[in-house]
Amino acid sequence: MSDVFLKYGKEKRVYARHPWVFRSDIERADEDVQPGDAVRVLNSKGRFLAKALYNPNSQISLRIVSYRDEEINRAFIFQRIHEAIEYRRSFADLESCRLVFAESDRLPALIVDSFGGVLVLQSLSLGMERFKKDIVDALVEEMHPRGIWERNDVPVRKLEGLEMSTGLLYGDVPDMVEITENGVRFYVDVKEGQKTGFFLDQKENRAAIKPFVKGKRVLDCFTHTGSFALHAGHYGAEEVTGVDISGFACEFAKKNAKLNHLEDRVHFTEANAFDYLAEKSRSGEKYDVIILDPPAFTKTRSMIENAVRGYKEINLRAMKMIVPGGYLVTCSCSQHVLPGMFRDMVADAANDARVLLRQVEFRTQGRDHPILPASPETEYLKCGIYQVFPV
Repeated sequence: MSDVFLKYGKEKRVYARHPWVFRSDIERADEDVQPGDAVRVLNSKGRFLAKALYNPNSQISLRIVSYRDEEINRAFIFQRIHEAIEYRRSFADLESCRLVFAESDRLPALIVDSFGGVLVLQSLSLGMERFKKDIVDALVEEMHPRGIWERNDVPVRKLEGLEMSTGLLYGDVPDMVEITENGVRFYVDVKEGQKTGFFLDQKENRAAIKPFVKGKRVLDCFTHTGSFALHAGHYGAEEVTGVDISGFACEFAKKNAKLNHLEDRVHFTEANAFDYLAEKSRSGEKYDVIILDPPAFTKTRSMIENAVRGYKEINLRAMKMIVPGGYLVTCSCSQHVLPGMFRDMVADAANDARVLLRQVEFRTQGRDHPILPASPETEYLKCGIYQVFPV
């Protein structure tokens, strides 16, 4: 087992249980260590700190897998996969669930989602890629899936020196699978859809809108394949409009509406949500509930200011369009926009819109996407539900 030594004083993050060590914090590595190896992480005096997957070509050069000096092998992977799935068995529908959430499940850079008997896998680091066969075998033993599909078409793999790839890893996988979430049925395109095919992290937040939409007029911006919009319809909304810039997403959403027999009350419009909100605001359009669930506005720290401006613009316009006592459901999945920053943006938008907000709930991602308090990066999703009053 090869060793990697940290610079003096750089062990503090490891002691604090943050799972990443950056390249700039490393003093030296044994000559025989190879990219992708499992290594022992030592402080500058040679004291053992952790076991990690090593890749000197990545800015995150060490991804910690254990704080014990144990062998990282096939049995280790099987045990970690078992623990991840066993945790979810206590509360989740395993047919519609994130089974493995990377660092939060002590399997760094590994994502596994389950959709109706089909598993979708993303392996985003060189070290974890080395264990891909063991991961597949462990998933088959635990879940007995119909098939496992690889969605490693993610540019971040290039930073790890990995090729982007997609394809069948086990069994057979149809072009389309069907899941049920909170009683709502969805088609999922696991082969070509965004990320792994469906955004499971909002599952509990979509259920949380139930008390506020019955008999109401609802606008769902950035609807993608209609998940919030169809939940609103399922929960008894009188009229729902979903807006997305992608014509393909809107057509897919219409199929989902038909699947749930909601096409008479839930409609989808292809439009830029920024432009749509501006146009409807100018025309004096009003809604009882507006849902904002945009894609990440920034992937880097350097663009946080621009991202916050974008969030403020859509929230300000939405607040002006909500009837007195109506509700705003506003979300952000930008990892670099921290919860406090997002709350401050909402408050600033309310001041400029001349409305009073009453917070009903401030939520994060579902329990199948658990959070490590030692790693703020694992708490990426913000979802605020606010009642809106004029002032």
